[in-house]
Formats: sequence, structure tokens, C-alpha cells
Amino acid sequence: MSPLDHKLLRDLRRVRGQALAIAVVIALGVLLLVMMDGLVNSLEESKRAYYQRYRLAEVFAPVKRAPRQLLAQIAALPGVAAVEGRVNGAALIDLPEEAVPIRAQAVSLPDHRRPRLNAVHLVEGRRLAAGQHDEILLLQGFAAARGLAPGDRLRVNLNGARRTLRIVGLAQAPEFLYSVAPGELAPDDARFAVLWMNEEALAAAFDLDGAFNQALLALGRDARLAQVLEDLERLLAPYGSTGAFGLADQLSNRFISEEIAGLRASSRVVPPIFLGVAAFLLYIVISRMIQAEREQIGLLKAFGYSGAAVAAHYGKFVLAIAVAGALLGCLLGVLAGRSLVGVYLTYYKFPFLLFRVDPGVFLTGLAVSILVASAGGLLVLRQVFALNPAVAMRPPAPPDYSRSARLGRLLRRLLDPPSRMVVRRLLRQPGRTLSAAGGIGAGMALTVAMLSVMSAFERSLELSFGVIDRSDATLSFIEPLSDKTLLELGRMAGVIEVEPFRQVAVMLRHGRHSYRGAISGLVGRPRLNRPVDKHMQGLFIRADGLILGESLAQILRVQPGQSLSVEVREGRRPRLQLPVAGVAETLLGAPAYLELGALNRALQEPNRVSGAYLRVDSAQGEALYRTLKEMPAVAGVSLRSEARSALRKLLDSGAGAIRYVMAAIAAIITFGIVYNSARIAFAERARDLASLRVLGFTRGEAAFVLLGELALITLLALPLGALLGYYLTEAVATGFSTDLYRVPLLLVPSSYGIAALAVLAAATLSGWLVKRDLDRLAPIDALKTQE
Repeated sequence: MSPLDHKLLRDLRRVRGQALAIAVVIALGVLLLVMMDGLVNSLEESKRAYYQRYRLAEVFAPVKRAPRQLLAQIAALPGVAAVEGRVNGAALIDLPEEAVPIRAQAVSLPDHRRPRLNAVHLVEGRRLAAGQHDEILLLQGFAAARGLAPGDRLRVNLNGARRTLRIVGLAQAPEFLYSVAPGELAPDDARFAVLWMNEEALAAAFDLDGAFNQALLALGRDARLAQVLEDLERLLAPYGSTGAFGLADQLSNRFISEEIAGLRASSRVVPPIFLGVAAFLLYIVISRMIQAEREQIGLLKAFGYSGAAVAAHYGKFVLAIAVAGALLGCLLGVLAGRSLVGVYLTYYKFPFLLFRVDPGVFLTGLAVSILVASAGGLLVLRQVFALNPAVAMRPPAPPDYSRSARLGRLLRRLLDPPSRMVVRRLLRQPGRTLSAAGGIGAGMALTVAMLSVMSAFERSLELSFGVIDRSDATLSFIEPLSDKTLLELGRMAGVIEVEPFRQVAVMLRHGRHSYRGAISGLVGRPRLNRPVDKHMQGLFIRADGLILGESLAQILRVQPGQSLSVEVREGRRPRLQLPVAGVAETLLGAPAYLELGALNRALQEPNRVSGAYLRVDSAQGEALYRTLKEMPAVAGVSLRSEARSALRKLLDSGAGAIRYVMAAIAAIITFGIVYNSARIAFAERARDLASLRVLGFTRGEAAFVLLGELALITLLALPLGALLGYYLTEAVATGFSTDLYRVPLLLVPSSYGIAALAVLAAATLSGWLVKRDLDRLAPIDALKTQE
């Protein structure tokens, strides 16, 4: 081992506290990189394999009623590789212990063969027997939530007819990876089910003998999706097509694709922030180490070591810390990723999901760590080449403080000698003071950002289910009914207020941008479910133009005053040109609103409603819901309390739980930065502090000189961290937001207060650890030269 390598080991041992703090910062950045990249790869690979194995369709084409002979014509379209026609409809499950009917989706399976597309994965029990009209396969998640098993029976409302069906097996399917009830965003296994029946039985239940109401298509390699959709639309239009769409717009696939996209965006934004902080810390450590070892560098060069050899020595110091941190981060990233796989399996119904990390990710983490560490060190290593041995071995010229800030007479009178030492050092070295405060402020900003995002999720829930949606229940009908139905609802016992709505499937287009969604027709001044402005005040619903949710306006790149092309996907299917009258503050979904009467006039279907928002007397709620359950026209009843609980569970323990991991990492980063700053200050001033002890200063006075400086820098870092936290919060909130939900940018005072307390606590603990070392410092040993 060369002498320089011996020196390297001694240096690492001497600054092990600082080296460990920086290595941990690097490790946490690599942890997030490996964990997020591994989760993205695992979800994408599992999704691809699952879709391929069970032949998930690439095109979904719902229709009102089409003859089965039409399937041959669909199969002959250019680009179509396979076609499957099936029956698909809404159902209600009646559990005796539940007052509210449970919504379900009924899907047909071929009687005498396996489906060509959208096959099911049998988890338990057996498959449907041909010719049996009372057998069903039940979604495994719902069965587990309700304690159901093969052999049990269910009372089901199919198209207004009540039937008792026997469960013969439990199944999963790739089209229900994210199983959520229509109109809701959060999955609730206990509140939504999927049941599969023989095609003949389900067709009879929905009056579709010899017909289908959904076509599934697989495409060839050279197929153009847009052209296939256009040809398919032309073919199905006479049969009541509601608009064919590709896999990208399929609800379950869209949710998981949004999740993967969000993880991928976070993996590109968050880890570099942590690694950038590590590079900054390494820059400070190496620059101060070279300054402290100036004479040693001169001696090494005088004894024949080249500038490159000496620079390589300090480069090895940087690499040792970077590699150690990267290896630790890779290990922790795998462990963290494996622990989160179970979380994803709770909400995404994969039959298998193994955490697999691409080996290239480890190389990427190692390379990125070395690069950012080198970026922090290379700026300083240039000084090594520039140092002339004769100049380096001479003591550096005393710094010129003649132009630095001076203490006024009042301060000199008020401050005792140790306090004046602290203030003078900070004023005479403003660059070093600001860099130290900047490092601590960056750590505080990370904590502020993660706490603010967590508060924003809570605020989203509060606003969505307290200010925007103020109903108790949402009632939806199988088909749009006359608004006279509202009078009957209003007379029912327990109903306090009724507010109608009309939901219409549409395709919205603005230039090259399009969105497949729905227009909600509301009364002019809604009370129970209403769009709001940025001040959370209710908006009037316009009859002369659309009010778009903010997320939808961003997707379509449209502003108030501009027009949208609206292709209605039901009824007479008119094509409309509607202006955008305003933009609403929306946190969930991407809605579009139009006054109810204007919407019905545009559809040429006056006085029709799709459902109603209800305000209910809680004392009579259960009896009311049981009455509604018996009404054949009711497609479902959704309780606001249950929707809110499901979404909270998703955010707290589902995929949203990753923000807790990031918040914990931010707190560790903050402590690492503060502790590292304290250790650097102690290493720099050990000789000065020992001199003070020799001159007669007590341990407490010597510690005050060091810790007072740390305290003032920490206090200076608080407003800087608050400012940086605002901009970092904006970046993180944007990264977490998707088309399906938006995280608002909130300035939550408690987040800033907690982050400031965390910094102060970290400073207190770091100060105690440093003071402990200071108390152990032998003044005579510290005053000896280190050569």
C-alpha cells in the first residue's frame, strides 16, 4: 500500500462522522432511485406479462345492441387480428346486512370455449359449466372483503330482475387490475364487484339474445389505432355505438399507467435533489480539507509527487464516500422496494408481482453517485494542481478583514468576548456562512416540501368531500329518466334535499388535444355538488358555455373564451361547438359542467336526468337506502362517507404511502446536513478552540464559540429554507399530480413550523454530539502540527 493510500485511510478515519453523513445522503438518493425504478420496472413488466398472458383487448367498442353476424365484418377490418363479442352490463348485489346496494359489473364468458380476448385468471374453485344459467365467477377482491367463497349464493339485480346466483369460482382479470365503481376514483373491494356469467344466461338477462353490446379487438403489428377506431365507428354507428376507444383510455389501465408515470417522474426528479445536496456537502468538505492540508500538499509535491497523483489521492477520498453510499443505497433500495410491493398488490389486483430490479439500475446508481460526488470534488481539486510546493509550504497569508463588516460600538458593549468571536467569524466569512446556511436550508426545504404535500392530500380530501361535494349520497339511474322522478324522490321519507344531474359521455377536442370523458349537467346554482373557484366559492353553471376543471383545461390547452368541439357518444350523438365559459378549481378527476337544461336541449332530450345528489336525514338513512335498493331503475347508490374513506385509505396505506417514505428520508437528510455542518465547523476550529482553552477559557466558553456559530447559522437557514421550501413544494406537488387527481399548492404554516422544529432539533442533537467531542479534546494534542 502506497503512503498516499495510508494517508487516505487515516483521513477517512479522522473525518468518519462527516464521511458517514455524506454517504448516508448519497445512499438515500440512490435508495429512491433504485426503489422507484424497480417499482416502475416491476409494475410495467407485470402489467405487460399479465395483459399478454390473458390476451387483454387493445380496443373496446361499446354499443347499444349489435347482431353477432357483425363480428365477421369487424374481423375483416384492416389491422384487426382478433375479435370477441360479449355482453357487459351493470348489476346490483343485495347483501342482507347492507342497506346500500353494492354496485357490480356483469361480464359474459363464452359457453363452450375459452374467450379469445380478456380471459380470466381462476384463483379458487372451478370455471363455469356450459349451459348453467345460475353460476358465476366472482372477483376475488370482493369475495375476500365480504368473506365469500365458492358454494355461496348471491342475490343479484340484473337489468331490473332479481336472481339468486351460485358462486363456483373466484377470479381476477387484467381489465380489472384497478377495480373501482363507476364515477369513483378510489377502489373499495367491499363496495364494488365483478361477476362473470355464461354468455347465453347474461344475454337473456339483458335481452341481448343473438346480440352483443361490447366488441373487443386485438390489433396486428402494422395496425393504425386511429384508422381502426374510425372504421369501427362507421360500422357500429347504426347500432348505437357510444364510442370505441383504445386500451390507453380503459379505466383500469389508465389508473395503473398514471401510477407508473408518476413513479417514473418522481424517480427522475427526487433522487437528483438528494444527490445534488450530497455533491454540495462533498464540495464543502473537500474544499475545507484541502485548505487545512495546504502545507501537507506542498510537502507531498516537494517530495516528488505530481499534481495529478496528489489530486488522485483526494479524488479517491471522494470516490470512497460515493461508492460506499451508492452500495448502501442499492441494498436499502431493494429492501424498501420489496416492502412496497405488498402495498401495490393491495390496490392493483395482480396475480403476481415480484420486485425485480434491472441490474443496470445498480450501475446507474453507482455511476450517478460517482458523477455527482466528482462534480462536488473536481471544482476543488483544481486548487491542488495550482498549488506551488514552495508557496503551499508557507503559511497562508493572513486574511484581510479591513473591508469586512465591523461590529458597532453598541454591539461591542453588549457582547462578551466569546459572543464577539462568533459574530466576527460570521461577518468576516460571509461566503462560508451563506454556504453553510444554504446547506441546512436545503434540508429544511425537503422537509417542508414533503410535509406540505402530505397536508395537501389532506386538504384535497377536506375540500373535495366537504366544500365541493356536500351531498350525503349520489343516486344514479340505469337510463336517463324524466325529471318528474325527482318529485317522487323528494317525497320519500328521509330525503331532505334533491339536486338532479345529467351525465353524458363525450369526446372533447381542442386542436390536436382531445379527452374522452363526460359532461355533467347541473342546475344553475348547485348546492350539493358544485364547482368552485380558487377561493372555494361556488360557481354559477352557465347555459352559454362549459365550465372546465383546471386539470381538464390544462389537458386540452384551452382558456376561457375559446371553443371546444364536443362529440356526444350517446343518444342522437350530435356534434357541438361549445365555448369555454370558465375554469373551476378541481382536485379529483377532470370534469366539465354545463347547465342541465342547456345540455338536454343540445341533446334534444328535454327534462331528462341521470341521477340525483341527495341530502339525507341520518336517522332515516338506512331505511331510505333499503327502499332505494328495491327500485329497479336504480343503477347504484354511492355514499359520500364511504367514498371519502376509500380515498383516504388509498392515500394513507396504498400507492400514496410512498410520500411517507420520502418524508422520512427528507427528515434524515436534514439531520445529516446539520450534523455535517457541525462536524465541519468543529474540524476547522479544533486548533482555535484548543488555543482558547490554553488561554484560560472554560469548556463552556469554548463550546459557546463553536455552538453559537452553529446556532446563528441555523437561525439564518430557517427563512432561507422556508423560501426554498415553497418552490420545492410546487415542484413536488406538480410531480404528484395526474390527470385523475391534482395536489394543490398549499402554504401550510404547520409544515413550516414542524420543519423548523426538525432543523432546531437536529441542530441541538448535532451540537450535543460535537460538544461531547470538544470536551474530550486534549488542548496540547490539538495544538500539535499534523504533518
